[in-house]
Amino acid sequence: MANYSIKDLERLSGIKAHTIRIWEKRYHLLEPLRTNTHIRYYNDEDLKKILNIALLNKHGIKISQLVRLNQQEISEKVIITLKGATDYRDIIDQLLICMIELHEQRFNKIFSKTILQLGFEETIIKIILPFLDRIGILWMTGSINPAQEHFISNLIRQKLIVAIDELVIKTTSHSKKFLLFLPEGELHELGLLFFSYLIQKRGHEVIYFGQWVPLNDLATTATIIHFDYLLTSVMSVYSGEELLDYLKRLVATFPDKTIFASGNQVLQLTQSLPDKVKKIDSLDQFLRFLESE
Repeated sequence: MANYSIKDLERLSGIKAHTIRIWEKRYHLLEPLRTNTHIRYYNDEDLKKILNIALLNKHGIKISQLVRLNQQEISEKVIITLKGATDYRDIIDQLLICMIELHEQRFNKIFSKTILQLGFEETIIKIILPFLDRIGILWMTGSINPAQEHFISNLIRQKLIVAIDELVIKTTSHSKKFLLFLPEGELHELGLLFFSYLIQKRGHEVIYFGQWVPLNDLATTATIIHFDYLLTSVMSVYSGEELLDYLKRLVATFPDKTIFASGNQVLQLTQSLPDKVKKIDSLDQFLRFLESE
């Protein structure tokens, strides 16, 4: 079971910490536990409750009414409310609860319903990527249970792989070939898989190397296969000057190639990138490039 601070609850539910404290005092909505040093913390059940309360409160049910409901009644009202949900945040909140409960069937049901409404690509862009950003908040604060994160990441990974397999790829004489990989030590693969989907959907080819690819091994590929661009993502393995040094070594290894770089660590760089490296600031920017090729 994971532990959450009141700030975690605020960031994940959208309810201000001050409001949560008032609800605790006035309505006994939550009963936080305390560490040996008297620091308050919350558990998975508290997070699920505040997410559901936030959703129902946003849809017009007063907190004074909600506190009189038991957990079963709250869950039933959430299900009814979600049937006509068009607010992406509501859907993301429910995916968070699926992660907390390790509830695969419910995750699949929500995911399938959203695909019917939005299509696969828009579901990933408007629901899954913001959802992963919120998981990232928990990860950075050390609040999330790693088993929960692995559970939900693997479910999303399965969806991406199936979607890629189902693509009917129509290449032309103008199609380009992209080599996709993660640096040695990097394991966060979901973004790379989605780039693979986007590239192939738009009629280009992908050579997919995936996680943890040593630079020396990558260099060998240039003598075996032809490709036009490299694309990588850096989420955790390098930052700051280390990341710049890695990108420079990448350019030196492939001096005649354009290298696309994405991921949180790349986006946080304030220094100028080496020549031949293009930062992917947004998906729209990258999609425009793909469609112009």
